[in-house]
Amino acid sequence: DVSGSSFFGTVNQMKNEILTEICAVLAFSSINNNDKVGVLFFSDKVEKFIPPKKGRQHILRIIRELIDFEPEGQGTDLTEALQYFNNVLKKRCITFVLSDFMTKDYEQALRIIARRHDLVGIHLSDPRENELPNVGLIQARDPETGKTMWLDTGSTRVREEFRQNFEENFNYFKSTFLRSGADFVKIRTDESYVNALLKFFKKRSS
Repeated sequence: DVSGSSFFGTVNQMKNEILTEICAVLAFSSINNNDKVGVLFFSDKVEKFIPPKKGRQHILRIIRELIDFEPEGQGTDLTEALQYFNNVLKKRCITFVLSDFMTKDYEQALRIIARRHDLVGIHLSDPRENELPNVGLIQARDPETGKTMWLDTGSTRVREEFRQNFEENFNYFKSTFLRSGADFVKIRTDESYVNALLKFFKKRSS
């Protein structure tokens, strides 16, 4: 996910930087298994697709793209990305979807992918997306639409609505993946993604 909302972070790194690191870890781990690796960048459209191949040089190319890629779109259209992926990859594979999943209505496309592939959703969030601090009146900008608005963070109602919106979005993600028979991992920018991934893969191997 290279949409506008991935370029956000209030702790040590922005979400897109952590997503890049996770992609790199997954890609390099595939070398030990002699697996092919590919990547699909998406925003509100499919930005770029690098077909799966083997080899260190191919992995290094993917890493360079992950670091240097500049998306054209700002929004998020997960359905289009999943449909594109389903059309270009026919053989069963392990598929990781890395995103903050700030979108909905992708259940049907996800279910189709999950029937064919071993699907894992990696949900990344920043703590400030779940809990709005009380800092008075602020001007906020939606990175995906470009719209700006004034928020009274001193209002308990505003902070609660903000929290509920995040929870509803995450619960949709979680329930959608579970109903589709897919796995998922929840990671926050203020936590170790290494520990989260190790715990996840240990659980899968048991």
